[in-house]
Order: sequence, then C-alpha cells, then structure tokens
Amino acid sequence: MTQATAPSARTKLRRHPERGHYDFDTLAAIIDDAWVCHVSFTLDGAVHAMPTAHWRVGDYLYIHGARASRMLKALTDSDACVTLAQVDGLVLARSAFHHSMNFRSVVAYGRFERVDDDAHKLDTMKAFIDKVAPGRWASLRPVSDKELNATTVLRLKLSEASAKIRSGGVKDDEADLTWPVWAGVLPLAFTPGTPITESDSQVADFPPPG
Repeated sequence: MTQATAPSARTKLRRHPERGHYDFDTLAAIIDDAWVCHVSFTLDGAVHAMPTAHWRVGDYLYIHGARASRMLKALTDSDACVTLAQVDGLVLARSAFHHSMNFRSVVAYGRFERVDDDAHKLDTMKAFIDKVAPGRWASLRPVSDKELNATTVLRLKLSEASAKIRSGGVKDDEADLTWPVWAGVLPLAFTPGTPITESDSQVADFPPPG
C-alpha cells in the first residue's frame, strides 16, 4: 500500500483511526466517484466554505470557475481545506445512539496553483467533461479563445490528504439485541435518471458512453 504522504498533524485520524486510509489509490477512487467537493478558505478575514465541481488528473485535484471569481483568487494566496463525502448507506440500529452511516470521505490540505498554460487548461477541461460524460469532449464545439481566457483552472496537489471509510453493519450494545425493532443497513446509491432531450437538440437519442 503506497501512501500519498505519511499522515500529517492535520490529516491523521484520531477518532476511529482504524477507519483511516492514506494510500493514494483509495483517495483517488473516492475523489473520482464524487461530483462535488467543498473548499474552505479565508477571504477578507472571514472563513468561507463553497461547494464546487471537481475532477482529478494524476496527483492533482482540479476546480474551475470564472476569471473574476474572488474565491479562486483567494485560493492561490493561502492554504485551503478540501472535503468531500459519499454516503453509501444508512445504518439503523436498535438505539438512537448507535445509528450511523456507511460513508467514504476525503480531506485534503494545501495551496492551489493556477494553471496558466492554455494546452494544459484544455487537457484538464477535457478530463472534466469526459468525467461528466465519457467520450463527450470529442463531439463538442471546440472551446473558443474567449471562453478559455474567461475560465480559471486551479489545481491542488494531493500530498497532504487522508480518507475515512465506514462500512459494515449495526454495532449495537449486547443488551439491546432483543429490542423489537428492525435493525440493518439501508444501502444508498447515486444513479442517473432518464435523459430529458432539449426540443431543439440536433441529436434525438442520448449517446452511450464513449
């Protein structure tokens, strides 16, 4: 098991350390499976936490936004904390105290850097679109110079990060095992719905992945 880094003072799990994971493959799988991360940062002396779409290429987590975004400017000036989580199930116990969730989460720290090279920006934007819909980039109208210039892309190296995973069933007290209430796990999953085609779409059917 290869670690992204040894646990730092900020990433080392102290509550349920047995649920901690520091290997890059585990971190990458959770990041790739999630659609939204939350970025925490300071701006003008106040603390902010903003949800935003993200994607990963190699050792970096990427985000993007408008060139005029105050958040994106602030993220290159000081350290940030990025968090994301996926809920895989509701754990329903025999007591309120032992209810829980099965989840996969990641916390990462560091300072974002701006991607200034246009070819790099285009490559990472392609990776983002192809995460949303595999193979779609090749069929889209090419990005214009104006659009590229109006978009800021930032990346955060995943060198200080940890994952926390809870899985399995109910952990009730032995004295509660005969309590007459259903106990178990209600699995949850993110699944796409039926595509809704725009009335002026030039293609009638949603294309299969690519």
